Amino acid sequence: MISLGENSRTRLSIFYSLTKPMKLVHSPRADHEVAAPAAGGDPNSSRKLLWEAGILIVLVLALIFVAPTVLSGFRLNLLGRFLALSIVALGIDLIWGYTGMLSLGHGVFFALGGYALGMHLKLQLPEGQIPEFFSLYGVTELPWFWYPFYSFPFTAVAVVLIPALVAAALGYLVVRNRIRGVYFSILTQATTIIFFNFFNGQQRLINGTNGLTNFQTLFGLDVNSSEMRFAVYVTTVLAVVLAYLLCRWLTSGLFGRILVAIRDDEPRVRFSGYDPTGFKVLVFAVSAALAGIAGALFTLQTGIISPNAMAVPFSIEMVIWVAVGGRASLVGAVLGALLVNFAKSLLSENLPEIWLFFQGGLFLLVVLVLPDGLVGWVRTQGRQLWVTVQLWRRRLADTSPA
Repeated sequence: MISLGENSRTRLSIFYSLTKPMKLVHSPRADHEVAAPAAGGDPNSSRKLLWEAGILIVLVLALIFVAPTVLSGFRLNLLGRFLALSIVALGIDLIWGYTGMLSLGHGVFFALGGYALGMHLKLQLPEGQIPEFFSLYGVTELPWFWYPFYSFPFTAVAVVLIPALVAAALGYLVVRNRIRGVYFSILTQATTIIFFNFFNGQQRLINGTNGLTNFQTLFGLDVNSSEMRFAVYVTTVLAVVLAYLLCRWLTSGLFGRILVAIRDDEPRVRFSGYDPTGFKVLVFAVSAALAGIAGALFTLQTGIISPNAMAVPFSIEMVIWVAVGGRASLVGAVLGALLVNFAKSLLSENLPEIWLFFQGGLFLLVVLVLPDGLVGWVRTQGRQLWVTVQLWRRRLADTSPA
């Protein structure tokens, strides 16, 4: 049994009393109601979890077994890419939707994960050879920082750890100095520009503006073979599920409620005895790690990673995905990433000249008409519409002759 100290109990009590009027802590139950889960579990909560788990399992089975039979190889590859992008959308929802920190620089973390895997893929060469682009710049020996990426376990760790460490360092410096709001957004965007220019100018180290491309093998198998592509697609589906479960776990307990409290009234949280710095740095690092995983999976499916992934427009696109789907909604983040990118793909194929207008108009529509995104609309207006329809049905049934 975990026993809390007197200070911890007092701090929790103060936090609950402060956040209750703001509806930040969703437990306005009497003591006997709160004790119910310990005895047998809240029936409504258990039923909701079972429904959620069932829907998730059905979706995963449909994506793995049904989608490959109804989609062409090209469309299935697109779906895999967009699912990878939905992982970074989950990370942005975590940092923006739940914590209130609008990051316009997640392209940096996305690209760092992509570069980590890209360097490993470029090193799949016969012994003694180095990637071909080095010869263009007169480089005859592999730069020292490339050597660790011969190891796949190191690469797998680097995909997660490098973006997380960069975000943790940046987040600590920013949060400790109480930089928030629009200044935080501007700073993350400035970081994106710095990284973009740095990577763009490193021809002799990472091929500069051309990036890393022309990947051949992974685990000794051709990365362009249909078997490898399907394996990467399935890996991406499972990665989305794991990312969703991680975010669901983080946002469903006390940690998630504190994040929401920080978003809604950070000074009040600080007054209650909590230091928001640690929470904000941690969630920023987790969000960046998710972006790194997304970048690695996206790079494997597109066959290229370049500084364009760090460009400002791409980082802003990520925010639009979450805005369209619905902030503070994990389902909305995934849905927004899939819908916007499929719309982008279809419109750019048929009407490439209007895509940018459509994207700008979509963002304006969401901001002006659907501030809570599609999922937010369904939760509010959609529920009211459903109640209205049910009332009309009852009236018609009452007035109709027997």
